[in-house]
Amino acid sequence: MYEAYWNFKEKPFENTPDPRFIYYTQQHKEALARLIYVARERKGAALLTGEYGSGKTLLSRVLWHELQQENRYKSAFILNPRLSGGEFIQEIVHQLTGAEAPPNKIELFHMLHKVLYANHSADRHCVIMVDEAQAIQEKEIFEELRLLLNFQLDNAFLLTIVLLGQPELKEALAGLPQLQQRMAVRYHLKALSEEETKAYIEHRLAVAQAQNNIFQEDTFRDIYFYSAGIPRRINTLCDLALLVGFGNGEHIITRKAITSIGDDMGASTGQQPSELGPGIPNL
Repeated sequence: MYEAYWNFKEKPFENTPDPRFIYYTQQHKEALARLIYVARERKGAALLTGEYGSGKTLLSRVLWHELQQENRYKSAFILNPRLSGGEFIQEIVHQLTGAEAPPNKIELFHMLHKVLYANHSADRHCVIMVDEAQAIQEKEIFEELRLLLNFQLDNAFLLTIVLLGQPELKEALAGLPQLQQRMAVRYHLKALSEEETKAYIEHRLAVAQAQNNIFQEDTFRDIYFYSAGIPRRINTLCDLALLVGFGNGEHIITRKAITSIGDDMGASTGQQPSELGPGIPNL
């Protein structure tokens, strides 16, 4: 809607997991490196947690693309973990084979067993990614995940499970020591710092091929304040600022615009960013 007005090739702040827009902070680099390590070394499982909107899904898509390019992996991506135990395994089998999974659980596991060994014989490894895993409500699902990790050889797992979720996922796993022990890697994504928030915005503008400085220099501190350094909130705030600027015929985004939008979003702590000093706390 406003791309032509601001001379963008595309919208820079869409809340979609497009790997082209990922901004690699040091923690994002480390998180991705650990996930790739788990897949390539055929470890059992990995856990990636972070606040809502911190970039977990985007990292999983980057991992997905990395694995697809290497052509040595078969991957399944579970977007809706609110399934029964049987449905969960059926969805994995369907994604790995493209075939309709049998309803009988014994037949289902026999089919999965054949698929995993066939892939191993062809030097291909299976990676199962489960997004929003904190939404798993039945312990039966976690038990199914643990049982899946029993598919292994003497020296390697036949599949790798990557669980992505909000911080409460760690609490859910705390009572499941047998599954926790299979976690070769754990990582928690934190909010961006003020400097990273500015770099993140500038990176996304560059990907969208922005031709001019769109945000005044003094707006970045306010964006950090209202977003608390959470990428999804940053996107929402910046997207609305560009939309309002377009509607008002502005040619640059000012602090006044950010403050107005931030207050409308209900993200303010009641203090102005200028009153907080150098150490703005995370909201």
